[in-house]
Amino acid sequence: MDLARIRPDFPVLDRTFHGKPLVYLDSAATSQKPRSVIEAEAHFYTHENANVRRGVYALSQEADARYEAAREHVARFLGAGTAEEIVFVRGATEALNLVAATLGESRLHRGDRVLTTVMEHHSNIVPWQRLRETRGIDLQFVDINEDGRLCSADWDRLLDRSTRVVAVTQASNVLGTVNPIREIAEMAHDRGAWVVVDAAQSAPHQPIDVTTLGADFVAFSGHKMLGPMGIGVLWGRAELLRTLPPYMGGGEMIREVHQQSVRFADPPARFEAGTPNVAGAVGLDAALSYLERLGWESIADHERALYRQARQELADRLGASIRIFGPEESDGRLGLLSFALEGVHPHDIASLLDADAIAVRAGHHCAQPLMERLKVPALARASPYVYNTPDEIHALVDALVRIRTLFAR
Repeated sequence: MDLARIRPDFPVLDRTFHGKPLVYLDSAATSQKPRSVIEAEAHFYTHENANVRRGVYALSQEADARYEAAREHVARFLGAGTAEEIVFVRGATEALNLVAATLGESRLHRGDRVLTTVMEHHSNIVPWQRLRETRGIDLQFVDINEDGRLCSADWDRLLDRSTRVVAVTQASNVLGTVNPIREIAEMAHDRGAWVVVDAAQSAPHQPIDVTTLGADFVAFSGHKMLGPMGIGVLWGRAELLRTLPPYMGGGEMIREVHQQSVRFADPPARFEAGTPNVAGAVGLDAALSYLERLGWESIADHERALYRQARQELADRLGASIRIFGPEESDGRLGLLSFALEGVHPHDIASLLDADAIAVRAGHHCAQPLMERLKVPALARASPYVYNTPDEIHALVDALVRIRTLFAR
């Protein structure tokens, strides 16, 4: 990874805080944006801005072509059979809510089981909890082992013929664990269940082939993978999307409306009510192009190297006073590190790191059931990405050593 070439692409990395250069290690929350993404959005609003769908004038048709070109690019990224399987939404949260709401309305009944996991982000828990309250579904959770991987015995115990949906993250935003989605999907389909995958954390780090995954729905957000905020994707198998009711009603998602009747458009328009975030889709298109130019293998190698460096330096310099959560080996996990420092609250860690212009996240990371399982109130999390350097990892470790020394007095 040619960091000397990559880092100038990200203007925000030139900033300083408290007289020190920014060390941005919060990419699991949102990534920074390269100039090509910023310029793509700006170019759309400057030169191509018009509403899409049904405009007969040239500018509208040009905007529509840019929007649909972004959809085609996402379809290629996911290995989708057709671009009609790509629904643009505001983010993974909206995508998961869309799936839960439409399945709940049309397919799920009282007593049907939805099986999820204790490591899920709230976005893949709360929509199903709402169905438990409104539809009477049976919501169950697969536990984790001590190494931060899903407990195989729980799949055998909980995945039965009453299970209609398995909702699982491809990668944990806290533990970094990458789950074996293909194996989970095969087990779920053997029991007649649909598989909903939250790929918000995995999509920024690897290409996703939906055919290989074997899932029925996949959701991810643009803003975690160099793209704009407010744009995300739901992929769904075409034959399933065609049978689901709309999530919202309004313009653009109808075929015709009369006083006493309505006919809905085919997917994906059926699920894209109102004026879409066209500029966001254009920005996501540019973000995918940027990542593809870097190369997915290079991205993975870079992140593994940073993870191994961080883990080794933390072990060498802080020993038993720091605990890193999730699988230890770099294979089969993301490069983020969620950790606890003996005697120091995670919020104090984040505040003191900020004094050194090092940006990390602290809290429950929208994963309170996982915090309860781990028996911690909160964790600090450092999540490097394509623009981070070995020197920045060293700066993080140096700062944590100083913090530990301060609190040990």
